[in-house]
Amino acid sequence: MLKFLGTLLVVLLLLAGFAFWLVHTPFGPAKETFVEIAPHTGTQAIGEQLEQAGVIRSRYGFAVLRAVAAVRGGRSLKAGEYRFDHPAPMTEVYDRIARGDVYTISLTIPEGYNIFDIAEAVEAAGLGKRDDFLAAERQHTELIAEWTAGRTPESLEGYLFPDTYRFPHHTTPVQMLTAMVRRFRQVAGQLGVMQDVPRVVTMASLVEKEVRQDAERPLVAGVFVNRLAKGMTLATDPTVIYAALLENRWRGTIYASDLKSPSPYNTYAHTGLPPGPICNPGVAALKAALSPAKTDYLYFVSDAAGHSRFAANLKEHNENVAAYRKAEGR
Repeated sequence: MLKFLGTLLVVLLLLAGFAFWLVHTPFGPAKETFVEIAPHTGTQAIGEQLEQAGVIRSRYGFAVLRAVAAVRGGRSLKAGEYRFDHPAPMTEVYDRIARGDVYTISLTIPEGYNIFDIAEAVEAAGLGKRDDFLAAERQHTELIAEWTAGRTPESLEGYLFPDTYRFPHHTTPVQMLTAMVRRFRQVAGQLGVMQDVPRVVTMASLVEKEVRQDAERPLVAGVFVNRLAKGMTLATDPTVIYAALLENRWRGTIYASDLKSPSPYNTYAHTGLPPGPICNPGVAALKAALSPAKTDYLYFVSDAAGHSRFAANLKEHNENVAAYRKAEGR
């Protein structure tokens, strides 16, 4: 009996040693490897995925860790995409999945980015090709149908809310666009952007591009409102630039031919607002479009410090322009 017990003890010690080695000795890929765990995947299936991907030595060791965690009241395993790029103990792999340490790529969209800027940011982040993103945002305008009833917009411009997003590396363009529009919907609801949404967003996009100082945004919006009321052209350079971008002829500066472009986005040639937003405005610009300042200003020009000088008539405006040019040494 003693001999049997001794043998059993040795076997148990060997098994314990093997189990300790199995879960604590580093193992795994030397290069970047991704494992996608779908929602509601069981422990056995997760272990099989990890083993097949070369992330862990044994699915059975993983099952043992799960059993031990369950006894201790541990957390459930989280679905998502995980990135592994170095050998690690199985305990570390298990803990990462229990924490939900999923792999995502950060994508920051600043206020004022247009669809072309966003598409380039997507490609730079490694989330997809620029042209694929542009094609998707022009195709899937149904994402903003609730605000554009009665007409089909050319793109999702204006409704891709500026923010920092985190996406898995294989996220599709449509999934990214859906997240950005969802964020716009959330912010628009908080701000009370409920009626005539396309007009508000278009006005906000002009304000976003024309002024850098948040305090001046309502004043600029007020200038645009006053000019519209008098049937004057808005004559704002960012719309001319956007027209050139849409037609793939932007050369880095505005030429006389650009000011004569027949594009409906050219607010030097056409009265009224352009047919849609020219960028994706942030909160301050949206607030300004909702509550423009009530003044008699009809003109403004930015000075060398990035502030705007406002004028109620052309004489005052010309004086402001002359002062700006003098300060710039022109």
